[in-house]
Amino acid sequence: MSTPRDPDRLVLFTDAVVAIAITLLVLPLVDLVPEVRSDGGDAVSVITDHRQELFTFLLSFVVIANFWLGHHRVFEHVRAYNPLLMRLNLLWLLAIVVLPFPTEIIGTFDSDRFTAGIYVGTILVLSILQSAITWLVHGHKELEDPDNPVSKRQLVGTLLLTGLTVVAFLLAALVPGVNFYAMLLLLLSPLLMPVWSKRFTRQEQSTTHTGAQQ
Repeated sequence: MSTPRDPDRLVLFTDAVVAIAITLLVLPLVDLVPEVRSDGGDAVSVITDHRQELFTFLLSFVVIANFWLGHHRVFEHVRAYNPLLMRLNLLWLLAIVVLPFPTEIIGTFDSDRFTAGIYVGTILVLSILQSAITWLVHGHKELEDPDNPVSKRQLVGTLLLTGLTVVAFLLAALVPGVNFYAMLLLLLSPLLMPVWSKRFTRQEQSTTHTGAQQ
């Protein structure tokens, strides 16, 4: 039984937690400044000697920002919520809050299968949960706004991204030397989407044509 109320409270809570997670990403960089100063370094060395930490911060910022944008796109179609949607959303938030931890790991230690696997694995959990939320809302009469339903393109897009993330995780965690290069697979998502969209368009047209004949 869904709760007959606007989901704004759930969205606002989610936004607040995401903002905290993004803030946590930058705290290790802030701590670097007095450390470099105490070691006799200058302001330039804060940047030049810690490029890996800066890169991992920017990478995780982009990851969280993209998942947050995707979350908002899904909740534009939500008119109510039920306990299952709330639990999935909390698990999604858990993965968001955990992300600064593997970010700190990959910023501190050399890249290998373990560090890449734990980082890409966290992104995989996020992607699975986002797909689960989208799948739950899609076609759900109590949750989905009938005037603004989740499109098949949006559902296929999130499932496609999750599938690519699974492959990236397996490559990063199991294949020596691949490490974070596996994440380049995620760039294929916008390239593959037009192919899938054309396929679904043909299927819908075929179904419509068959129904008209009947």
